[in-house]
Amino acid sequence: MTKLLGVIAIAAVALAVAPAQAAKHAMGGCSGSNLEKTETAIENMADGDGKWVAEKEITAAQDSLLNGKMGACGMHLNKAMHATMGK
Repeated sequence: MTKLLGVIAIAAVALAVAPAQAAKHAMGGCSGSNLEKTETAIENMADGDGKWVAEKEITAAQDSLLNGKMGACGMHLNKAMHATMGK
């Protein structure tokens, strides 16, 4: 019974910490150098829907960065990076 309570306590702590760590990572990812690298990758993409989505996301990331919304910037930058990788 004690081991079960210990496992439950560890799981509760992990679930509480995971969103905070994700937010911290997203904010750290939004930087001028990461924006520049992603913009370069977008410029090298072939024209098409993927490039259009990536351009839209990078524009939203830049707007969020200028408005001090680091979490939103990180989210949009992440989406733009994923769009450059293709499917």
